[in-house]
Amino acid sequence: MLKEFKDFIAKGNVMDMAVGIIIGAAFTAIVGSLVADLINPIISLFMGGVDFSGMYALLGDGEYASIAEAEEAGAAVFAYGRFIMAIINFLIIAFVVFMLVRTVNNMKKKEEAAPEPESPKGPTQEELLADILVALKK
Repeated sequence: MLKEFKDFIAKGNVMDMAVGIIIGAAFTAIVGSLVADLINPIISLFMGGVDFSGMYALLGDGEYASIAEAEEAGAAVFAYGRFIMAIINFLIIAFVVFMLVRTVNNMKKKEEAAPEPESPKGPTQEELLADILVALKK
């Protein structure tokens, strides 16, 4: 069983997948920062100072100045602002993945469309039949 596991791990596809997951996690952190640090402030500027990350609805009694205070107190919160940020993150990641796949597909199409070197053409069927007919007449 250990040998089977080592063979499975050593396959190229598994290693490629592992690298992809690691790069994906790093990319997600970059997109998270892009949304939180660059996009949200711009959206907030145009929406009159609205901060998505701080938007929430309290699902119980009490009043809290921020979502962090409510969570720290153990209150149930409906953090719809975080959900909005997650949607923005998803859309950005999905768009980048779409562009990546589109680029790879275009590159594959160009490779497939590249003309193959022409091999010398042989005689047609008619020419072969004519040669056979001439040879038979001799």
